Amino acid sequence: MWSLIRQRLTTPIATEPLEELFSHVATEEPDPLLVQWKQNIRRGPFYGSLHIRHVDTGSCNACEWELTALLNPIYDAQRLGIDFVASPRHADVLVVTGGVTRNLAQALELTYEATPAPKAVLAIGACACGTGLLGQTYAQRGTALDSGIPILVTVAGCPPSPPEILRGLLNIMTILNGGAATHGHATTAI
Repeated sequence: MWSLIRQRLTTPIATEPLEELFSHVATEEPDPLLVQWKQNIRRGPFYGSLHIRHVDTGSCNACEWELTALLNPIYDAQRLGIDFVASPRHADVLVVTGGVTRNLAQALELTYEATPAPKAVLAIGACACGTGLLGQTYAQRGTALDSGIPILVTVAGCPPSPPEILRGLLNIMTILNGGAATHGHATTAI
């Protein structure tokens, strides 16, 4: 155990290069997703950063672990301009995880209303996308798709990996930079 800790402390760089973050195969030319990410973060409503507000509406916390992994030294999403904020008033994107419980349905609606336009909602995980174990029960209102909040992009998986979540955020940035309206927009699945 101590040898692993000593090795981690003496290793100067633990972060994967951006090119390896978006592609599993190392090639000579840059990954088109990485090029598109760099272009989208520098224009449109983002101007160098993307602020995310996470809303847990009754998940098992597996998706939260993957969201937290975006901030670890391996992925280091802050170098891409992604930052998690505590207030929906500072957010560009709401990330919803879990099926919507009856107790948290109103909190999701209020959080959505407090987010300034242009805003987008990303549903992460099987429960939020409608393919999870729980449907409508006495305690569950349904999925994030059933909540009445317009979901712009869904990222399926139980749980989805951090690169898949980054691809979902890239799709949201592409849609918002293209000027597409987020209200009533068809859901884009990843």
